Amino acid sequence: MKTTLVVLAAGMGSRFGGLKQIEPVGPNGEVILNYSVADAKKAGFDKVVFIIKKAIEEDFKRIVAPKVENIIEVDYAYQELDKLPEGYSFEGREKPWGTAHALMCAKEQVTTPFAIINADDFYGQESFKILHDKLISCPNNFMVGYKLKNTLSDNGTVTRGVCEMDENGILTKITETSGLDKTSPYSPDTLVSMNMWGFKPEIIDKLIQDMPAFLDGMTNPMKEEYLLPSMIDEYIRKEGMKVNVFDTNEKWYGVTYKEDKQTVVDALARMTAEGKY
Repeated sequence: MKTTLVVLAAGMGSRFGGLKQIEPVGPNGEVILNYSVADAKKAGFDKVVFIIKKAIEEDFKRIVAPKVENIIEVDYAYQELDKLPEGYSFEGREKPWGTAHALMCAKEQVTTPFAIINADDFYGQESFKILHDKLISCPNNFMVGYKLKNTLSDNGTVTRGVCEMDENGILTKITETSGLDKTSPYSPDTLVSMNMWGFKPEIIDKLIQDMPAFLDGMTNPMKEEYLLPSMIDEYIRKEGMKVNVFDTNEKWYGVTYKEDKQTVVDALARMTAEGKY
């Protein structure tokens, strides 16, 4: 069975500043998603689709493409503000429409079971192995959940989707929770979402179908976003969608704050020295 990795790379990092997605962190100038693509290829993925904005296309292809296009099939989708259902337009909007909208923009490029990740998160090899294997074997949509203690920053608080599951490991609720650090009231082993999902391609049609209702219900058309975790939570609550949660022991690395970069650089240097890369 063919599988596709979809990489969300259109957003800007407001707290870090600039394009986090193309910030070099590896010993040879690699960016985080170079490692994600290598891990995905090793796990068995056949194709990668990068969702980007036209505004960053030149830099993205110059910095990222040379290190990935020679190891796996690559395609591009473009998330732009005017890619909306027919009859909708919002003059003055500058903020991207969110992760569910980004996925809609990749409809033509995604025709197989697929996984979706953030470009600026380091997920680890075990997580990609779980992701690929469950795409092949799990009949439901699913999420790879990280232990909260493995997703924190030493340089400030983070926002995570805190997951609740039933006794069978089926997701019952995701609560977007801000201000999390080592002093938070949650258990360190609480599973959280790092936006690492596995889906059947039909989910894209569903998101396209449901975006008009989201747009009609907005109270702040300049700021509100059509977000994938929010829609999955809605489908679970209102339609009984079955979404499995599979946990990983991997440690997440990312550049939420500028000061996080050195932690990522050191971790990747260590993994390279250990022979993982």
